[in-house]
Amino acid sequence: MKRKLFNRFRPRCSNPLRAGVLIVGLLSGIGCMDSFAQELQQKPLAEPKAQRAEKAEKADKAENPAQIQLLETAVRFEANGDSHKEVHALVKINSELGVRQFAQLNFDFNRSFESIEIPMVRITHANGGTTDILPSAITDRPNPAVVNAPAYQDVRIKSIRILGLQPGDTLEYRVTRTVSHHPLAPQFWLDHSFDRSGVVSREIFELDLPSPSSLRIQINPETPPDEPPARSNEKGERIVYHWTRKQSPESGKEPAKSAPDISLTTFSSWNQLADRLAVLLIPSEQESRQLYDKALSITSKEANGDQKMSDFYDFVSKKIRTVDLPLGATGFRHRKPADIFAGNYATAEDKFVLFAALANNFFGPAHLGFASSSGTVGAKDLPSPAKFDHLLTMSGDPSVSFWMDLNMEVAPFLMIPSQFRNKAVFVVGPAVENRWGTVVGSFPFPGRQHVLVDAALSAQGTLAAKVHYMMRGDNELALRVAFHQSAKGKWKELAQLLSLTDGFRGQVTSANVSDPYATKEPFSVEYELTQPKFVDWSSKKTVRIPALLPQLGLPDPPAWSASGAANAPIELGTPLQVETSMTLHLPPGTKVSTPAGTSVERDYATYASQYSANGSTITASRHIKFILREVPGDRAADYNAFRNAVQSDEAQDFTLERTETAPSKTNSAAPTGAPQKVPPKR
Repeated sequence: MKRKLFNRFRPRCSNPLRAGVLIVGLLSGIGCMDSFAQELQQKPLAEPKAQRAEKAEKADKAENPAQIQLLETAVRFEANGDSHKEVHALVKINSELGVRQFAQLNFDFNRSFESIEIPMVRITHANGGTTDILPSAITDRPNPAVVNAPAYQDVRIKSIRILGLQPGDTLEYRVTRTVSHHPLAPQFWLDHSFDRSGVVSREIFELDLPSPSSLRIQINPETPPDEPPARSNEKGERIVYHWTRKQSPESGKEPAKSAPDISLTTFSSWNQLADRLAVLLIPSEQESRQLYDKALSITSKEANGDQKMSDFYDFVSKKIRTVDLPLGATGFRHRKPADIFAGNYATAEDKFVLFAALANNFFGPAHLGFASSSGTVGAKDLPSPAKFDHLLTMSGDPSVSFWMDLNMEVAPFLMIPSQFRNKAVFVVGPAVENRWGTVVGSFPFPGRQHVLVDAALSAQGTLAAKVHYMMRGDNELALRVAFHQSAKGKWKELAQLLSLTDGFRGQVTSANVSDPYATKEPFSVEYELTQPKFVDWSSKKTVRIPALLPQLGLPDPPAWSASGAANAPIELGTPLQVETSMTLHLPPGTKVSTPAGTSVERDYATYASQYSANGSTITASRHIKFILREVPGDRAADYNAFRNAVQSDEAQDFTLERTETAPSKTNSAAPTGAPQKVPPKR
């Protein structure tokens, strides 16, 4: 029996426990730095501004580690879908960080339909003279993601090491990319956005196009061509566009655009694109029948529909290692499902192919869902594969919207990352009336988080704490992925980030997590930390300490509209319960004054806290429950009162007082039992 998943949940705009999201954000940032400069336009990541030097002349130095003084790009498409792209760049190196950024240039390509040439790399030294980088410095090797995936060895990186680069030098290089016989030819497409970070001083972009009747182009009105496009009849009518943009390093305050400045395509419709992709990615009935016995070995004839679907999902998601290549890196061509099954590894596209070949023996045909992390792509945009960076899977009747994400390896069944929930998705597969659907924002379980802190404070003022998280929901997924992708030796570092984001300044001494693959159970993280001089008894006998609990993140209320227009709704996000509790053991002879608890109830959220002391042990607990997904804008004043009540309660402290005769030994009641919730430190 097929189960309909209702639109029950929405991604949080401000999670009560933000740590998981922050950790994944930090990891993503590191990944971006490692892969920087892999496109032909070499745009280094913007770095924080350098500190002002003491001498006045140093204050005038460029802020960016490296400034791209010229970025010149020329793209030419042919009517058969082939293309040629040439990039010429001049880069001024301003600091040692800039040297490290440009110490190696990397260019991704697929040698089955692409080639990369680097005809010139030259350093002009600050003290005069030039150095040409020899061809022997260029290497061609498999993409690191496919080193242990023989089927994808065509996906490669051409690299060049830049030796002898120094601050003050200028790096110049030319790179060409040629595409021939792409699997989606003769159609071609392009999305291009101009730099707005201030890293590029002068950007030139030229676009040389044939003029087939199917060609459509959209240009941002804010970035028009230098002049009307030139037309020529060289081997058939052609159109040439030309742009020149200049900006200073300080002009990077301009907000980034989510939509490209230039978008073109020869696909006549989204239906045509879907049909072309389906030919490459939908397994045939014969391929599916060949895996019938394999499918039975994964599930059983007696299992109901939900269980079968879950069995196939778990197998493909967890047993087939994800080869982390960008969507379309293989040209959207798929391997044979039997080969994927035997090889135990697959790209996002091939994971879908295997799942479809298995599940189609028992369910309606599986469909692909092409999604964009920006969430801004829709049916009104020009049809192009370049719009998407993530692949989702739907099995069964398209009207049921049974969405899954096979690529993360540790995502619970039916759990979709928050950036794709309730967003538009481009659906590819048979018998689809509407190519654009919505990823139903359902959760396979109620969202909840428990944090327990069991801590002891010594007579010398040292804090020792054991912190335990148990969670279901978005932070669960973020932390599962973060710990799954990190070696065990790095877990303490991740736990340290987690503790810092929740306000703990102590040093994490050990960390452990539950099995990231055990997705049918909540994910748990446990770590221990110590913080010397948490309190200082030497200067005074009375000190104030906060409750050792993470701060609850509540969305900011909307800004008041000067025009009198109605305020936008306040997004609370996915319904979620958060419970935090603390037990703190104090040195003998310590007197405690506890704050008063608080209770606030609304139809959209409730909050309650309790604080108590029993001898040398104090306890604290806070519980917040988000009931609705949003608060209407006209109730902003009421929400603001609720938010202020919560924040005022969180700001309350315990008062501790030591007697003169108190022994100086550490309290023997060290943390025991199940770990308790995290202590945020102020």
